[in-house]
Amino acid sequence: MKAMKNLVFAVLMFFALSLSFTTVAQAQCTMCTINAEQGAKDGNSVTKGINNGVLYLLGTPFLLILGVGSIWYFKYRKDEHAIESL
Repeated sequence: MKAMKNLVFAVLMFFALSLSFTTVAQAQCTMCTINAEQGAKDGNSVTKGINNGVLYLLGTPFLLILGVGSIWYFKYRKDEHAIESL
């Protein structure tokens, strides 16, 4: 049990230290930034395409987490009902 606590502590310290050493980065390339700024002013469809792409990329991890979570939940629930019926 002590080895598990040491492992959890080491992993948490690794993540804490890795998050504390960050560097500044630009969020978009120059062309994307210019298109987004000009599209907001002129109302062209490039800005809508960039926004749709961002939403698509943002939604994919959430759907994967939802799928894995629901599989885990229903499997756990099935095992729990099997134990109760004994």
